[in-house]
Amino acid sequence: MNSIFRKSMLSVAGLVMCGGTVLGPAVAAQAAPSAALKGKGERSAGYEYEAQPNFFYCGPASTRIALSAEGKEVSQDELAAKLGTTENGTDSALDITRVLNEYTGGKYKTTEIRDDVATKEQVERLRADVKAAVDQGRPVVANILGGALDIDGVEHSYPGHYLTVVEYKDDGNTVLIADPASPNEPTYWMDVTELANWIAGRGYSS
Repeated sequence: MNSIFRKSMLSVAGLVMCGGTVLGPAVAAQAAPSAALKGKGERSAGYEYEAQPNFFYCGPASTRIALSAEGKEVSQDELAAKLGTTENGTDSALDITRVLNEYTGGKYKTTEIRDDVATKEQVERLRADVKAAVDQGRPVVANILGGALDIDGVEHSYPGHYLTVVEYKDDGNTVLIADPASPNEPTYWMDVTELANWIAGRGYSS
């Protein structure tokens, strides 16, 4: 059994859920055009932000944000049905990749960070994958666990969550997170090493 799926199934009751509070209505905001070059070492995938409407829809919401960069208007309910999302959340990054590929013709792959702390090689792989995907106008969906600090020192913590990486700067060393569970602060910048450690034990779709 693939270890991404095994780990998520072992903890599906407590760790895959997205936060613990019901959010308000979905909030949408149009971002930059697809794969916009912003400056040297900077690029943004065009996307439309939409918050998750409840505590367990982070998988569908993150997937929807990623698909919006393809110009696809897909409801979170439709995505939840395809992902097999329940009140326990969405099982694994493998499901996210499967559904993204259904809508994009197979553009996505799943990468696992198996260690509890990301190795230097895994950090570099994530950085390269984010750059390659965003350069092609394709946001990355990450399955994260626990807490991490953004570049302003603000902690973001979840008992299992999905979020979308939509932009990079500093040649991929700093990435912009579109967080569907945070409509009051829908995006924040994070060091790519911090993000890799946030993903550690899980995986991402790029």
